Amino acid sequence: MWAVYVLEREAKDEPIEWMLLTTVPVENFADAQKRVEWYSGRWGIEVFHRTLKSGCRIKDRQLETADRLETCLGVDMVVAWRVYYLMMLGRETPNAPCTVFFKDIEWKALCCYVNKTPIAPDKPPTIRQAVFMVAGMGGHMGRKGDGFPGTQTIWRGLVRLDAASEMYAILTQQFYLPPMQSGP
Repeated sequence: MWAVYVLEREAKDEPIEWMLLTTVPVENFADAQKRVEWYSGRWGIEVFHRTLKSGCRIKDRQLETADRLETCLGVDMVVAWRVYYLMMLGRETPNAPCTVFFKDIEWKALCCYVNKTPIAPDKPPTIRQAVFMVAGMGGHMGRKGDGFPGTQTIWRGLVRLDAASEMYAILTQQFYLPPMQSGP
């Protein structure tokens, strides 16, 4: 068993301090840095699994065979990843255009729905703006202290956006193939 002591150096308030215990050998400082880097990815994995569990409601599935479960998990994992990816894009690349994730018809439907207008803007919003709009459709209040939207409100908003996109396509006489979905 190896122990890696971690102390945040440039903290705004109180520095974060923790001890990482690992069975992976830590022989030098570079090894310690790598183990801390590995561990820091754990939060993202936990959020992904929570999205899979809560959003896809994987535990509610009544699948009778391993093959069915495997197929269902394959689809649900793609959906959960898509929700998580959108959240991370909004946080890490907030000024990117939303077209890095959304099809034209989706961002236009989103803007029309949120702004309650039949005419979409000429320019797409940033990915951060789009994430907040989607999350608003999913119940995120957007108050000052609410913080960045999480995967659950983004999930619910994306479900509503699919319906809005289909309606927008009908009204503008465009073809729309919704992204792969799973869940209730």
